[in-house]
Amino acid sequence: MNTSASAVVTATGTRNLRWRVVDIVVAAVLGVALGLVFWVWNTVGYAWFTAADGLTPGLGGIAVGIWLIGGVVGGLVIRKPGAALVVELVAAIVSMMIGNVWGVSTVLSGLVQGLGAELVFALFLYRRFTLPVAALAGIGAGAAAWVFELFYGSSPNILKSVEFNAIYLGCVVVSGALLAGLVGWLLVRALAATGALSRFAAGRERRREV
Repeated sequence: MNTSASAVVTATGTRNLRWRVVDIVVAAVLGVALGLVFWVWNTVGYAWFTAADGLTPGLGGIAVGIWLIGGVVGGLVIRKPGAALVVELVAAIVSMMIGNVWGVSTVLSGLVQGLGAELVFALFLYRRFTLPVAALAGIGAGAAAWVFELFYGSSPNILKSVEFNAIYLGCVVVSGALLAGLVGWLLVRALAATGALSRFAAGRERRREV
């Protein structure tokens, strides 16, 4: 069973979705690296969020996408159940441990956002990893974040106006599609081009294109 467990496709043509040791290692590395990105974005992105929200309440959602990128990248690289959730969650934990103003809320957000992206990859049975799917995963993570913020915290968004929540949802969805989906897809392609993903389908696909 060890031989078949490491194969991408079994003799019957069914993809093997069991995690390998290399999957676990790469998920951890991606999570830590993206956690550092989150930590930087906690300052840059939050400043953008605050400025945009000052112009139009809810418009700050346009800056959220980078905080959603872990699930997209994890799903695109590892392509197995749980990958999107694990990478987003590890990144959130790293961001919290380094230090931010949100504390444990960061981990809860990462859990919900990772589940949102995970659901999209699951809907495609972990078989499609195109740009549209990446964008949908970003949207899924953004929609999950919106629902979470609607009810969580000392001042949940459900207490705010319908107009605010509609604008915020629209901005989060657009940001998820672009900053998480598109940017995440481009990042994975760039990593694959370096040969860093040679043990993964994403790396093999990139080699076939060139």
